[in-house]
Amino acid sequence: MQFRTVIQVLAISSIVALAGCSTTPLSTPSAGKPAPGSSASRSSTTPVLPPAGSGRGGYYKDDGPGENIPEGLENLPDAEPRVEPYANRGNKPYVVFGKKYVPIADERPFKQRGRGSWYGKKFHGQKTSSGEPYDMYQMTAAHPVLPIPSYARVTNLSNGKQVIVRVNDRGPFHSSRVIDLSYTAALKLGYIGHGSAELEVERLLPADIERINANKGATVVASDASPVQAPTVETVALAAPITPPATGNSAPAAATPLQSGFYLQFGAYAQMANAEAVRARVTQDVGSSLPQLKVEPSNNLYRLYSGPFASRDEAAAAALQVQQSGLNKPFVVQR
Repeated sequence: MQFRTVIQVLAISSIVALAGCSTTPLSTPSAGKPAPGSSASRSSTTPVLPPAGSGRGGYYKDDGPGENIPEGLENLPDAEPRVEPYANRGNKPYVVFGKKYVPIADERPFKQRGRGSWYGKKFHGQKTSSGEPYDMYQMTAAHPVLPIPSYARVTNLSNGKQVIVRVNDRGPFHSSRVIDLSYTAALKLGYIGHGSAELEVERLLPADIERINANKGATVVASDASPVQAPTVETVALAAPITPPATGNSAPAAATPLQSGFYLQFGAYAQMANAEAVRARVTQDVGSSLPQLKVEPSNNLYRLYSGPFASRDEAAAAALQVQQSGLNKPFVVQR
C-alpha cells in the first residue's frame, strides 16, 4: 500500500490545506484531461479557481483543478452504491506518521462529522490504495478507515447538499480532516472554491444499499424555496397516494434529539408536510406495533424515525413486519 505521506506532513502548514490522500505518484500524471466522452470546455457554472502552483487556491502547492475541466460535472450522477467484496489491498492495519489505523472489516454503522477537503490534479491518473487509478472527475473519496471499496453519503452541513461517493483510497492523515473527496464530489457539495468544509460522513451498509436500489424511481421531494438544487433524498414509496393530514392533527417536529439506540428510518424529506403525511400513513397501517413515530428536523431535511429498539435484531424484525404490511422496508440506524 502506498501513501502520500510527504504531502500530508507539509500540508499541515499550508493555508486551508487539503491534506492529500494516500496515493503516491507513480508516473507523470495526465492531470487535467477530460473524462472519456466529456467535453473539454469549462462549464459556465463551474467556479474559476486559481491554477495549480499559483499559491492562491487553498490547495497544496501543485495540486488543484485541471486545466481542461469537463463540462457539466455539476450534473454528474452520484456513485451508484452496490454491495462489493472488500479489496485484497488497502484493508489491512497500517501506520502513518506514527499513528496506527485499523480499517473497518465488518458491517458496523459509521457516522462522523468534521472538516473534509478535496484532491485533484496532482494525483489524477495515479493509483489509489485500491489499485484503481484516481479520477478527479468521478464521485470517489479517500478515508482513513472505511472499507475499500465502500459507499458513503456525505452532507455539507453549511448548505444541506448531499452526495454519495465510492471510497477507494486512504487518507487524509491531517488531524483536522476526516475525508478527502474527489474534485467533482466537492464541486457538487459546493465547497470546491473554499478548499474544505464541515461535512457529515455516513457509511451505507448493505441494507441501506438494498433500500436505495429498491427505491429507484420513487418520488424525490425537493424544496421549492431553495435557489440551488436540493439534495438527493430517498423517500418511501407507499402502496397508495398519501393525503397530508389536517394541520390540527399533525404532530410537531421533534424538538429534542433522539435517545441513543436503534431506530427504523422510513425516509428523509425536504418538506415537513411530506414527512408528516408518511408518519400518518405508517401510524394508520402499523403504528400500533411500533414504538413512537417521530419526525426529526436535521440539516434542512425531515427524517421519520420509529424507536428506540433494544437491539439491532429487534429493529430488523420490526422492519420486516413493516414490509410484510405492504409498505417499503425501512432501514435500521443507530443513534
